[in-house]
Amino acid sequence: MKIVSLNIWGGRLHNELMDFYAKHQDVDIFCLQEVYANAHDKDKLFLDNTNFDSFLDTQKALPLHTGYFFPHLEDWWGLAMFVNNNLEIQEIGEKYVHLQKGHNLEEEKKGYTAKNVQYLKTNSEDKPLTIVNFHGLWNGMGKEDSLDRINQSKKIIEFLNFLTNDFVMCGDFNLSPETKSIHMIEQISGVRNLIKEFDITSTRTSYYPKPNKFADYVFVSSGVSVNKFSVLDEEVSDHKVLLLDVA
Repeated sequence: MKIVSLNIWGGRLHNELMDFYAKHQDVDIFCLQEVYANAHDKDKLFLDNTNFDSFLDTQKALPLHTGYFFPHLEDWWGLAMFVNNNLEIQEIGEKYVHLQKGHNLEEEKKGYTAKNVQYLKTNSEDKPLTIVNFHGLWNGMGKEDSLDRINQSKKIIEFLNFLTNDFVMCGDFNLSPETKSIHMIEQISGVRNLIKEFDITSTRTSYYPKPNKFADYVFVSSGVSVNKFSVLDEEVSDHKVLLLDVA
């Protein structure tokens, strides 16, 4: 099973993204972050080349897949999975790990939204597997630990421990690799941090000028066999594409 994890940066690099999707139709599941759905006149902060219809445009670009959108800001900004129509979906849903669904942002910035994990249960090699998509808390103060981020990791761990089968968890965690928030997830029995295991030195592209080049991670549980893991050179966002092949 091939899985892509990508923060699409609000779809700013539209043409590059469309070309990428066209070349990777064989991917089974795309786990995407920073996806907009019919968000015209709703986002007042990030207006620079943002594609406010990125969910719809992605669906058009992936005709062999079905998109599932789970926003964490009202009904127009959040997480999406695009799943190959040949895959059987046994369960799909979400779990909030920071604040709660519908959290009112009136006077706050968009980055301080509630945060959910989107999950999908399917089969890989005739074994149940849960894919978890995540975009972690941003607090405007870098990618280091905070009380909210520690609590977020605790809730993620509670959710992962609740699962009765193996899992892949991927996404933009907005965290440095040395943080306690990341170490807590690494300490789940049998969990592998593929960013660390494969000696990945950056998950950001040339569109990201800041010095800390980490944000994105893939964690797999002990029963997941990793055939291949790579961070692609294709620049379709300010985040790099994480490509995973598992059995």
